[in-house]
Amino acid sequence: MGFRVVADLGLCQGHQMCQGEAPEVFGFEPGLDQVVVLQEYPDPIQRPAVEAAVQYCPAMALRLASVEE
Repeated sequence: MGFRVVADLGLCQGHQMCQGEAPEVFGFEPGLDQVVVLQEYPDPIQRPAVEAAVQYCPAMALRLASVEE
């Protein structure tokens, strides 16, 4: 089942934990000090890494959504 990555840039504090968990999906914009979603609709095989990124985000700025959302 497909999923979508959603980042709340207002909550992001630039810890870059997500980038460590799923570097193919998350990048970082140094000038803004916040996450950049590189793949809004990652391959389902990346789901465990993306779920870990969401779980370990200190600011709780990430979430997964269904494709329909």
